[in-house]
Amino acid sequence: MVSLICTLQSHRDDVNWCTFSSSLLATCSADKTIRVYSTQDFTELPFSPLSGHGYGVHCCCFSPCGQYLASCSTDATTVVWAMDTGEIEAVLEHPGRSPVRVCAFSPDSSWLVSGASDGTLALWDFPSRTLCRMGAVPDTTMVACSFTPCSQLFATGSTYGDLRIWDLNMNQLHAEKYAHDLGVTCCQFSPQIMKYGHVVQFRLASCGQDSLLKIWIISRTSSPGCKMQLVHTLSGQCATVLSCAYSTDGQLLVSGSMDKTVAVYEANNGILLYTLNQHERYTCPLFLFASSLLSDNAITSLSSFLSLCCRYVTSCAFSPTAPLIASGSMDKTVNVWRVEDGSSGHASGPKGKSLPSKKWPGHSRLTVSEWSEDDVSSWLLEEGLESLVDTFKANNIDGAELLSLSKESLSSDLHIESLGLRSKVLRKIEELKMAPVSNGIPDEFLCPITHEIMKDPVIAADGYSYEREAIESWINTKSRSSPMTNLTLQTTLLTPNRTLKMAICRWTSSQ
Repeated sequence: MVSLICTLQSHRDDVNWCTFSSSLLATCSADKTIRVYSTQDFTELPFSPLSGHGYGVHCCCFSPCGQYLASCSTDATTVVWAMDTGEIEAVLEHPGRSPVRVCAFSPDSSWLVSGASDGTLALWDFPSRTLCRMGAVPDTTMVACSFTPCSQLFATGSTYGDLRIWDLNMNQLHAEKYAHDLGVTCCQFSPQIMKYGHVVQFRLASCGQDSLLKIWIISRTSSPGCKMQLVHTLSGQCATVLSCAYSTDGQLLVSGSMDKTVAVYEANNGILLYTLNQHERYTCPLFLFASSLLSDNAITSLSSFLSLCCRYVTSCAFSPTAPLIASGSMDKTVNVWRVEDGSSGHASGPKGKSLPSKKWPGHSRLTVSEWSEDDVSSWLLEEGLESLVDTFKANNIDGAELLSLSKESLSSDLHIESLGLRSKVLRKIEELKMAPVSNGIPDEFLCPITHEIMKDPVIAADGYSYEREAIESWINTKSRSSPMTNLTLQTTLLTPNRTLKMAICRWTSSQ
């Protein structure tokens, strides 16, 4: 169940963005301000609003440790604010002085990227607040950006409709030129990393003017470049989808739309769980004032006009430490929602039906022999064998049948004529057989250091979750390097992952 717990009405113009840290909620607006609230009771902090931009503020984001907030504006700057005092820490002027539309921190706090309306990208070394590199896509406006959980790659989206993957040297590794018709509006990487042998995979959500929310798998090997594959196209909203965001555990995905709704999906399978409509219920002060002066027919006409030009849900965000969603709107308000049942169990769908929570086989601790036919299909997609999905479904290949396949059966029974394709399938099956068996415990519940179920999970500066005691010991003995990336942790601050802890408790109690 998702319930509305409060509505914030401090801004005087459209709310363009909202973002959470472990203890704060920040919102920015066309009214040139950023407002900061405590997530304990959603009271505004004493130094809020933050006023330093000369024009409307398009985007804001917290550094992973929550110590800083970055905001970008039409005034061609990205301002860094200190969250203990509300003072300006730095003003980063975008090269070319073009309006800055989007900014994003890397999960390890090393980098800050900003994108502008002239198609340029600026990659800033955040500890030194200096410009490192520039990139550009001509004849477009950069409106979306997100770093991978490992902080080594980032994705951008533009009004041209393309999604591009970049490395830290500003090399374009992949360009999906027609990802969304008429333009991309937002993109965000899931916090989870998937590893299959030498292949590392990430999930990326994107939305656009085509009224669609899409989920992609980005595959990276040791060779240059990467592969981008569409796995889900979600059409739960009937107008332009303006924003999207993953939950900290990657199990939920939320989006906001020009149809004035907020949609919540089960992310792994793209199942629509909830459609939230409360932004429609806001009554514009202009309408209240005008209704006291106009005739009934004029009021009806004005109401219709305002319903078209107001209330679009422009932004949405998940809290990293609590089961909370924030959604901002052109109605000048921010709604804060509580997700009562997290990302597991059963949830009521749009028609009141019970929807089971499922997992991709790549994230499941089920043995392969327990996989369903749908699990096998998902595995084929993850391994780049999408051309075989229909063939395997037609022959009812489940996990047990998959393990029994041989070179002969692939040829004679499934009629796979390509020798290279048969060899690839057999090689992938052998990898499955060699994978360790794990007693049904979800991967994300295990500490990467101890490989045991976490009791007190915390998020480190590298974006990964660990058992608190294990990562504290690691930091004290391993020169502050990340256990997952071997890169230096920019901060030793650890943030409690309460969402993951709740999910572990629910799973444990159900066993």
